[in-house]
Amino acid sequence: MESISAFEIIKVGIGPSSSHTMGPWNAAERFVNSLRRKGMLEKVTRLKVFLYGSLAKTGFGHGTDVAVLMGLSGHDFTQVDTNTIPERVAFIKAVDKIVVGGEREIPFEYARDLVFEFGITLDFHPNGMTFEASFEDREPYRATYFSIGGGFVVREGDDDYEIQNDARRTQYPCHTAQDILNNCRKLNLKVSELVFLNEQAWRTPGEIRSHALYIWEEIKQCVYRGVNKKGTLPGVLKVRRRAHDLSKKRMNGRKFSNADEWLEAIKNGPTDFNTVNKWVSIFALAVNEENASFGRIITAPTNGASGVIPAVMLYAYCFTPNFDDDAVVDFLLTAGEIGTLYKKGATISAAMGGCQAEIGVSSSMAAAALTEVLGGTREQVMQAAEIAMEHHLGMTCDPIAGLVQVPCIERNSMGAMKAITATNIALDEDPSTARVSLDDVIKTMWETALDMNHKYKETSEGGLATIPVNVIEC
Repeated sequence: MESISAFEIIKVGIGPSSSHTMGPWNAAERFVNSLRRKGMLEKVTRLKVFLYGSLAKTGFGHGTDVAVLMGLSGHDFTQVDTNTIPERVAFIKAVDKIVVGGEREIPFEYARDLVFEFGITLDFHPNGMTFEASFEDREPYRATYFSIGGGFVVREGDDDYEIQNDARRTQYPCHTAQDILNNCRKLNLKVSELVFLNEQAWRTPGEIRSHALYIWEEIKQCVYRGVNKKGTLPGVLKVRRRAHDLSKKRMNGRKFSNADEWLEAIKNGPTDFNTVNKWVSIFALAVNEENASFGRIITAPTNGASGVIPAVMLYAYCFTPNFDDDAVVDFLLTAGEIGTLYKKGATISAAMGGCQAEIGVSSSMAAAALTEVLGGTREQVMQAAEIAMEHHLGMTCDPIAGLVQVPCIERNSMGAMKAITATNIALDEDPSTARVSLDDVIKTMWETALDMNHKYKETSEGGLATIPVNVIEC
């Protein structure tokens, strides 16, 4: 089995959903690139897109339609000005045309050419989509893709089957938690040191460090954007943004010119339990309110769970000693490696495993990483990851109105607090007395996912999602 980079699990993304926004966006771009490589792009006369399963059922709430239009147009979600997205989409709908790949303008009628197949789910994965290009002088060209969580996409077919990550063989393969422990013991390394060695299959040591610090800066900027915006989130629920007012209240109305200045004020402020607890929640809320607004965030391992890692990292930065740039690198490498275990051994897709596959995995990742940077042993790192997931098992994905707002935003705060609690438990425990291993809990999470009723897997057909929208008070 080839390995996945930690930076494929933790990466720059765009809201509101890694599987329903980033994945379809990537798939649309890749379909256009396929047309370009085959010399067919300049001959396309029509495009049609079919969305199946969960992509159809919660696609409007997750912005799948928007993502497909932007991907077909050739925009890169890591670079595009997110504030321009609504205007770009509105223009396509108004003129009934789209410029495919930024090169070929063709007719495109939103209501006719973007089809939500609510009653059809493809066999391979609930998040399926088919792109069809028509021409004047040849048969249509079709390709089917599946968004499998975390922005990863696979394409149906033999020669065309692809996985959207640069999988490679590493020097010390780690496909299970036991692999990590065995390699760490053999080499006498910490978890983050082992991951750093393996990451050199993709990047030089200097590039690994600089990329981790780039992600850290994106995290800080995302949280700061979130606490400086107020109003309501997009969608029928009209959920009020809370991070702005909560931060303002904690700061007694003080204003700040940048993220570092704001964070420095938090570090120098009160550190009682109540204050720390509230700041952790504010950090998570800020990220997920940005995510719900098509903002740029850090996918870790998904967008629906994108607030957990930032909240725990900022907790470590503001309220624990010695969280410097070296600790940032160690945190992200450890968290990312734990995420790869879930992707290979279970799933990071809510459409496959419910919210345990998103908030549960992110909490497990964060707990392991926090334990690592606070000086825990490699065994305690694995135990913290196990504890965090153990108490998310069975969590359903039941977004109201298909939006990543209720209960998703608050769940990130809860996931962050569970990660911190798991770390505190693990640091005071002797891991040799543990009765459940991380590998055990990953296996159990996957079995739970398989047993879970489909309506609790991001369909908006069960759980909280059945509550009538008009009774929600926001």
